[in-house]
Amino acid sequence: MNRIKRNFVRTLPVMAGYIVLAIGFGIVLQNHGYGVGWALLMSLLIYAGSMQFAAINLISSGAGLITVALTTLMVNARHLFYGISMVDKYKDTKPYKPYLIFGLTDETYSLVCDGPGLTKEDYFQITLFDQIYWVTGSVLGVVIGERVPFDFAGVDFALTALFVSIVADQWVTNKDHVPTLIGVISSVICLFIFGGNNFLIPSMVVITAGLTVLKIIRREEDKND
Repeated sequence: MNRIKRNFVRTLPVMAGYIVLAIGFGIVLQNHGYGVGWALLMSLLIYAGSMQFAAINLISSGAGLITVALTTLMVNARHLFYGISMVDKYKDTKPYKPYLIFGLTDETYSLVCDGPGLTKEDYFQITLFDQIYWVTGSVLGVVIGERVPFDFAGVDFALTALFVSIVADQWVTNKDHVPTLIGVISSVICLFIFGGNNFLIPSMVVITAGLTVLKIIRREEDKND
């Protein structure tokens, strides 16, 4: 019981963010005509905040399987690097390993990566608590959308606002602005070329290519120094 209480306390900051953001997701989902069942299944089986927001428009617009697959890959590509860095920590975590791999979100990663002396039970409980918060918020969002007679126009901007705040924080705290500029400029150019409905995948490709070239250039500069 002490372990559960300790891990619950560890995840309280994540709960504060997940509940609010997931409620926004649930409201947007309900406004597109999908009910509690969809919110529950998406949050249980997909469990990727940004991708779940994107999936609403993809599902509603009847996007093809290839488009959905490529969008998912681009949006969640960063998780590949998270997973690589967690190989040693998760090496002896059976029987929890499959779920730990599935549930490794940005926020969960920060908790399990920074927490000293954590066991496989701690990893599992932290991951489970975080998903419970997201599932709960998603369902609440649909219920609120159905029951509360408010105009929720603009709620779907919540994720955009979150990303903008993250970028702003990175700009202030990080002296290296080149990666951020690559992302912003690439997105704007692709937006003008491909339009608002089709710019996401091209911009992700261009950003990935740009960051790769930047890394190669800097690596060569370090060798020459």
